[in-house]
Amino acid sequence: MTHVVLAFDDNRLVGDLFGQFDQNLALIEQRLSVDAVARGNQVIIKGPHSACEQARRALEALYIRLQQGHELHPGDVEGALRMAVAEEAQLDLPTIEPKSHLAFAQISTRRKTVLARTPAQDAYIRAMDRSDLTFGTGPAGTGKTFLAVAYAAALLERGDVTRLILSRPAVEAGERLGFLPGDMKEKVDPYLRPLYDALYEMMPAEKVDRGLQSGMIEVAPLAFMRGRTLSNAVVILDEAQNTTTMQMKMFLTRLGENSRMIVTGDPSQIDLPAGQQSGLREALALLQEVEGVAHVAFTEVDVVRHELVARIVKAYDDAAREASQEREALAATAPGRAKADRVR
Repeated sequence: MTHVVLAFDDNRLVGDLFGQFDQNLALIEQRLSVDAVARGNQVIIKGPHSACEQARRALEALYIRLQQGHELHPGDVEGALRMAVAEEAQLDLPTIEPKSHLAFAQISTRRKTVLARTPAQDAYIRAMDRSDLTFGTGPAGTGKTFLAVAYAAALLERGDVTRLILSRPAVEAGERLGFLPGDMKEKVDPYLRPLYDALYEMMPAEKVDRGLQSGMIEVAPLAFMRGRTLSNAVVILDEAQNTTTMQMKMFLTRLGENSRMIVTGDPSQIDLPAGQQSGLREALALLQEVEGVAHVAFTEVDVVRHELVARIVKAYDDAAREASQEREALAATAPGRAKADRVR
């Protein structure tokens, strides 16, 4: 058992660090199986050595975030704990923190600063910064789309690009656009709503509206990309698991000078007709060795929504894995069964 005492100089920040009624310390106790007791501007941590060190790193990183003027939410505490547990797996890259503290990759716009909450999110932000084409794949709730839009908004605000283009294939759970009321924009908007939501969260509403009117920000279905060359832009393709092979090839070959592409999707939620191959899966296989292409795969442990979402994702993944094993077992026994039938 280890006994660690941490002291924080700024008493104004200690209340936010520990949380209302010490709820942040209670969360640390629950996640790491340690005892964390607040006394004034100090916190005493008792427990196994590794868990105490993880708690120390998490609290120090959160304190630095408060010093930088950011607010703390329960999700930020969860993120700091995940990063503390996985500190050894962090990329050996320049960080926004001193080397003695956790390395949180971040995305900053005028309205909001987003910090990575899991090692996969950290790798994803860094990959977008280093690669012209980045694939982010994994289950819902891992931040793939939100981080991509946040990164694109940051580049647009800095003037690194002049356009932001957000796209999605208009295929959803057996529905078809023709059955929806309204003109083309009204038909398409519901499919693109998650992209709008992320955009409005990262940028002032009036700036987004002006950008949409001027064409600086474009939200369009994938079909509208054909024949274009997208230069000086950040181009995001969301829900890419629902692209066909030809659609994916068409989209990827739109990349122009001084542009970046970010492709997100969940290969386990394909809504294409039965027997049709996902363009996302094929692209990941074909481009894995291509220079300038990065792929970050998220798993259920990276879900940053309600913790129940992570358990739901795991339950579905376990069921799919068992079904796959059963199919493989049946396929393995089929030749023997056929031979026995011939002998009889």
